[in-house]
Amino acid sequence: MYTCGHCTKLSCETGNLKDAPLNCPCRDDELRDESFDTYQIEENNKIAIQACRTEYEGYLKRTRIEEIMDFAHNMGFEKLGIAHCIGLRKEAGIAANVFKANGFQLDTVCCKCSFLTKEEMQMSQWQLDPGFESICNPIGQAISLEKAGCQLAVILGLCVGHDTLFIKHCNLPVTYLIVKDRVTGHNPAAAIYLAESYYKKRLFTPKE
Repeated sequence: MYTCGHCTKLSCETGNLKDAPLNCPCRDDELRDESFDTYQIEENNKIAIQACRTEYEGYLKRTRIEEIMDFAHNMGFEKLGIAHCIGLRKEAGIAANVFKANGFQLDTVCCKCSFLTKEEMQMSQWQLDPGFESICNPIGQAISLEKAGCQLAVILGLCVGHDTLFIKHCNLPVTYLIVKDRVTGHNPAAAIYLAESYYKKRLFTPKE
């Protein structure tokens, strides 16, 4: 059982394993060796190097969307694909315009692609609207962006679970631009910041 979220030693930052907790993953030599070997795969190595470069050059200076563009440029990507929620189509259009203004080709695919209905997928009991309602189709989004020849997929506001399916079925490198949170204006960290104050009862009371 790993407990990095509660660690106070931070041996991974200091390089001093002497004081590391017994369950620290840094103590796992097999994990280290397996990780190192996996990074030697050409694509993994290139992504890791350019991710490190993007972090270094943009640290405290570049916004998320700017870092995505920096990373894509550094990787040599020319065509990006946005997988977006229909509720954030305006934001997807603005993001696409920003990417285009910076020299990228763009495809944007909405979550309602392919016209699959909740009724035919046996999900009618969870319909939000009466009558016709199509499902969110992240698998279709992943297939569409790959068919379009995109080199990097950017998730913009997909629902919880739908993003899981997109990542699982997308054969392209994937990154996030917006994480959906309808309550906090798509800033899920806000609930964490308030978890020990205003949201304490809400978050720490198990749902029955």
